[in-house]
Amino acid sequence: MKFLVLGSGLMGPAAAYIGMQADDVSAVTLADRSAEQLATAQKRLTGLPGLEKVAFAQIDLADRDPAIALFARHDVVLAALPSEIIPLGMRTAIAARRPLVDLSTPPAGEMAALEAEAAQAGAFLLRGCGVEPGLTEIWARHLAEELESIDSLHIKCGGIPAAPTPPLGYKIVFGGRRLPLRAIDGHAVEAGALVQVARYSDAEPVTFDGVGEVEAWHENFMPWLLELESLKGLGEGSQKTIRWPGYAAKVTLLKELGLLSSQPIDIDGASIAPKHFLDVLLYPKVRFDETDRDITLVRLDAEGTKDGKATRLSVEMIDRYDEALGFTSMARTTAMTGAIIARMVGRGEISGRGLLTPEKVVTGPHFERLMGELAAIGVIFTQSVHTPA
Repeated sequence: MKFLVLGSGLMGPAAAYIGMQADDVSAVTLADRSAEQLATAQKRLTGLPGLEKVAFAQIDLADRDPAIALFARHDVVLAALPSEIIPLGMRTAIAARRPLVDLSTPPAGEMAALEAEAAQAGAFLLRGCGVEPGLTEIWARHLAEELESIDSLHIKCGGIPAAPTPPLGYKIVFGGRRLPLRAIDGHAVEAGALVQVARYSDAEPVTFDGVGEVEAWHENFMPWLLELESLKGLGEGSQKTIRWPGYAAKVTLLKELGLLSSQPIDIDGASIAPKHFLDVLLYPKVRFDETDRDITLVRLDAEGTKDGKATRLSVEMIDRYDEALGFTSMARTTAMTGAIIARMVGRGEISGRGLLTPEKVVTGPHFERLMGELAAIGVIFTQSVHTPA
């Protein structure tokens, strides 16, 4: 199998490493528009086993013909791209007739067109194949299918710096230069119906062994989960993001001040989006540096009935920066997850038509294989069952 990885920031090298170690991968190409970023990625991978498989390619996806030719020389594509570039990557994959697995998801305004184009072309595109979205939805379906009926599902996930520093106690662990902040509302499930909730609201304390107390606040319950047969009877549901305590209050203030708005305003004759200004202003303080370390936390709780009894199923993951290999925890849980799924696609184990989400196809033996390969690299989920007396 020939494996193409798009994007060589914090995520790309970790995805390439999975290909470097895999017996079913004969060649890996790590591609990026930035020669400087490719050089940094090559330095990061130097000395690791399997580097002889890797080629480094400078490519601009906007240069359509060379991009399509590059895709066509590979069996599967893993994309670690900024959100606004994702549609270009997906359309290149459609034109090259190659399956693509993306760690993130395209902008909402592009979704309908991409779904139609992929379906018409018979293309196979998977979006949101990281930790969240990705593993959280895959586990949500798995827990729901272990229950006979489900009443509630609560998902908590987040990447945090091991040592929080001012002003936000946060570092950009995914890559890029933009803070993952949005002004728009998210969703939750209340009394069986999908409702809007304010992002950063309802912050609650949560404790993880070896980490301590963090907080979790409303982000966005993925609406398409309710399309799954096993989740159609869900009464209550939430999907919350984890940060160090105090983050939600600080970001709520920024939101109320209008600093999360993407709508440009006039400042002395210059048209500037407040969020863009905020990103530029805060980047030096939230940039993830080589000396930084991170932690990724996941917890899901599903309540319902099993064997005729009220039952709560819980799953938890705590992952830390890999000191031996130099990969961030977010890269381990996001990029390596996507790369494992991409290899399943490249082997033909997982297939589909259209623009899909991973919980629709990573089920049964595919779920077990994913969990097994993650456990082999030290990303371990622990499941527990609670049956009240």
